[in-house]
Amino acid sequence: MKKRIVVIGSLNADFVVSVHRFPLPGETVVGHSFTVFPGGKGANQAYAAARLGGTVSMVGRVGTDAQGSWLREHLEAAGVDVNFVGEDRTVSSGVASISIDHAGQNSIVIVPGANGTFGVEQLIESRELIASAAIVLLQLEIPIETVYEAARLAKEAGALVILDPAPAVEVSNDLLALVDYLTPNETELATLVGMPLEVEFDERSIAARARELRARGARKVIVKLGVRGALLVTQDEEQLWPALKVATVDTTAAGDWFNAALAVALAAGEAETKAGMFATAAAACAVMRKGAQPGELTRAEVEELLKRQQSTSC
Repeated sequence: MKKRIVVIGSLNADFVVSVHRFPLPGETVVGHSFTVFPGGKGANQAYAAARLGGTVSMVGRVGTDAQGSWLREHLEAAGVDVNFVGEDRTVSSGVASISIDHAGQNSIVIVPGANGTFGVEQLIESRELIASAAIVLLQLEIPIETVYEAARLAKEAGALVILDPAPAVEVSNDLLALVDYLTPNETELATLVGMPLEVEFDERSIAARARELRARGARKVIVKLGVRGALLVTQDEEQLWPALKVATVDTTAAGDWFNAALAVALAAGEAETKAGMFATAAAACAVMRKGAQPGELTRAEVEELLKRQQSTSC
C-alpha cells in the first residue's frame, strides 16, 4: 500500500511583523517584533506532514540565494525529501510579508519569486515521484497550469488529490474534476463561487456553496471555518468537525496544518471522520505558537490535545 505524501507547491521566506492593529491606508503604525520564518503554503504542508509522522516529498522551486538554501535545509531537517526542490538562478526565492495583530489575525503579501517560474516542464521531472504517491497536496501559490498538470498526473497514478485553493482565485471545472478534497476557507469559498468577499455565511449557505463546487466536479469539499471548525460536504452527508478551544497566538498556517494532518491520517488508512478530527486538532495546536513551521509541534501533542478534548466532551 502506497503511503507517500507528495506536496507540490511554494516555498517562501516569511518576514513577520507583530502589530497591535493593522494600519489604515496611508497610516504608519509601530510594530512590536520582527522575525523571519520558513513558509510558503507548499512547504508548510510538507513540513507539517513530516512532523506529524508522514512520509513526505516536496516538489517546488527556490532561488540560488541564502533564503533558498535555508528553506531546503529546514524541510530536510524535518524529514522531508527535498530532492525535487529545484533552483532558478534568474529570480529570488519566494517571500511573504506577514503582519499579525493582537488577536492573532494576519494580513499577507506574497512575492512569488521562483514559485512563479515553476512551470510544467520542471514538474515533469518529478513524474515518477508523483506516481509513487498515495496523496498529492496542492495549493495555488505556483502557476495554475502547473497545479492542473500535477493534479492530472496524480489522478493518472491513482493518488488522492487534496487542493487548498489559496490564495483565492477562480478555478476551472477541469481542475475541480481532478480534486478529491477541496479545502477552501470562507473567503476562498466566496471567490470560488463568485460571491462578494464581505458576505457572511451561515452553516446552511456554506453547505449550499460547497454543493455548487461539488456540482462543478470536486468530489468532496471541506470548508475551513476558523473557530467554528470545518464542514465536510459530500454526495451523501454534511459533517461538522468542531474547532478545539485554545489560546490563539498566530493563525498564519492553521489551514496548512489542517491539510497536512488530513493527508497523514488518510495515507495511514484512517477513516474520514477520524482524519478530520485529527486535522482539526493539528490546526488548533498550530495557532498556539508563532510561525508557519513551528519546530516544537509534534504528533504526540496533537494526539494529546485531541484526547483531552474528547474526554471533556464525554
